[in-house]
Amino acid sequence: MAISEWVSGRVFQFVHGNNLVYNTCWEDPRLDRHALQLSQQDTVLVITSAGCNALDYLLAGAGSVHAVDMNPRQNALLELKAAAIRNLDYPRFFQMFGNGHLPDVETVYANHLRKSLSNRSQKYWDRWIRFFDHPSKSFFFRGTSGAFAKMIGSYITKVARCRSDVIELLDAPNLEEQQRLYKKVHPKIWSKSLRFAMNRDTTLSMLGVPKAQRRQIDQQYPGGIVKFVEDSLEAVFSKLPIQDNYFWRVYITGSYTPNCCPEYLKEENFELLKGGLIDRLRVHTHSVQGFLERYEGTINRFVLLDHMDWLSDHFFPWLESEWQAILKRAAPNTRILWRSGGLRTDFINDVFVTVGGEKVRLNDLLTYDTKTAEQLHELDRVHTYGSFYIADLKV
Repeated sequence: MAISEWVSGRVFQFVHGNNLVYNTCWEDPRLDRHALQLSQQDTVLVITSAGCNALDYLLAGAGSVHAVDMNPRQNALLELKAAAIRNLDYPRFFQMFGNGHLPDVETVYANHLRKSLSNRSQKYWDRWIRFFDHPSKSFFFRGTSGAFAKMIGSYITKVARCRSDVIELLDAPNLEEQQRLYKKVHPKIWSKSLRFAMNRDTTLSMLGVPKAQRRQIDQQYPGGIVKFVEDSLEAVFSKLPIQDNYFWRVYITGSYTPNCCPEYLKEENFELLKGGLIDRLRVHTHSVQGFLERYEGTINRFVLLDHMDWLSDHFFPWLESEWQAILKRAAPNTRILWRSGGLRTDFINDVFVTVGGEKVRLNDLLTYDTKTAEQLHELDRVHTYGSFYIADLKV
């Protein structure tokens, strides 16, 4: 077994266990589109997560997209979306991935989707396609983060008793109305019990937040993790327009609407994907390093999500190995994006790589567009990350 495969397995067990963690992406691709400026000459590597943003990059003009994740369940979800794009009509596609359920989904899966999946993904969905079978329990309330979303929904309805106000907030026509409604729901939502729960590692792990990321926020943000979340929600609901914030709509309601959804769920974009763009997608179950060690081409756009936060603690030596692999496959004019739960990624200062037989500090090879990154970060519709980075790599 190659060392990268062993590391991938260990990290996977440490981070994910045996779960589908993310049922939708929680990184705003609008920022990425602006930062990446994609064209058909660009080859993108992105960590799969739920696959929404891999599809978005195709629609944004990327020549090819490699979605890489060491959690095979995340890749199974993206494969299912790709199979549905190829084999379903738009109404059924939206019902499945927009509404989060599809009548007679097991029959649809057996007759139209299963044949387009890899063997590994077939085994997963043979068991779990029932995630889409119940109209009263959306797919977006399944998996680890989905279970947490359902808990928050129950809290809003049964404890805070303000669901109608929250739904009205999601439908607010302007910022002034958003601000009025958020002032109304804020004291109901931010109870002592919620503050206690949001301060627990168990709660945060359901959201896919590692302990290392939580420590970064606690150490860097005044008031720690609870104040950070509170301030983030205030920005989302009272400072940024809510009309197209599909991230929080699906998290609270369990579904999108045709006017408030990811780009791949819009009918005209579905047709573009079905018409050939989907063929530019490749899905790989590997660590980033493991994939790059096997890949024979070059890549000029990397989207690392908040991946480095996970490796910055227990797996720091492999963070350096991963960057070494990125250097090996990076094309000229490579641009790299990442996010962090912390306000700073100070751990990058300690990453060293080998260039021309000499050890050099990674930061000496990176040119940051700090101004653009900070401007975009302020507009982030998710607003749960502490910082956003755009870096060009000298190779």
